[in-house]
Amino acid sequence: MNLIVDVGNTLVKIAVFQEDKLLEKQTVEISKFEETHKKIFENYPKIQKCILATVGRLPKEVMISLEKQTEVLILDASLKFPFHNRYATPTTLGVDRMALVAASVKHYPQHNVLIIDAGSCITYDFITHQNNYLGGAISPGLRLRYKSLHNLTANLPLLDTEMPKSITGDSTAAAIHSGVVLGIIKEIDGVIDDYRKKYPDLTVILTGGDVNFLSKQLKNSIFANSNFLLEGLNFILEFNTN
Repeated sequence: MNLIVDVGNTLVKIAVFQEDKLLEKQTVEISKFEETHKKIFENYPKIQKCILATVGRLPKEVMISLEKQTEVLILDASLKFPFHNRYATPTTLGVDRMALVAASVKHYPQHNVLIIDAGSCITYDFITHQNNYLGGAISPGLRLRYKSLHNLTANLPLLDTEMPKSITGDSTAAAIHSGVVLGIIKEIDGVIDDYRKKYPDLTVILTGGDVNFLSKQLKNSIFANSNFLLEGLNFILEFNTN
């Protein structure tokens, strides 16, 4: 039984896997992680190993507590991965992107796969059917675009995410929704179209926090999977410990 811990800047995603089966997942604030992970071990005493992926930072005492309860593998570029990393600067590749590519190898081996992670940023990662990870792209996500318009201008309001009724906004709020939401939808569809011109058999995965909001709006055929990152982390853990 495996414990998966994905630490962001403010939130921690926690999951428990029995082999490939997801038994439980939670998302908590970093400040509540210690309390939560202790309850996880009480509920799943057969947890034997853990993988920790972090872009944020856990308090030292929390790390010590975690390591006392199970074997902890920290995700970084020094681990073994189930793909050939052709990124020019592999040590700068985000751990979340490593995990997403690993998940694509697990679920779609020997396929040309484009993984799109729609979260705070939108990341695009491409791996060939020959198992070569080539890289991708990074652009601002939905909330980052809304916040940038508000924070970097004098008069534009900060709005909640909303699907626009028309491409032509007839008010400032409607124009912002059109620019942000439709802009992202057009961007994602455009990137997919460009990849498909070169790789007609392309498999496209959409994941991340905004997957449910965006998936039904895209014209391209995709597979939506909100657990893709967690599944990739579990696969990397198994790949390095078995």
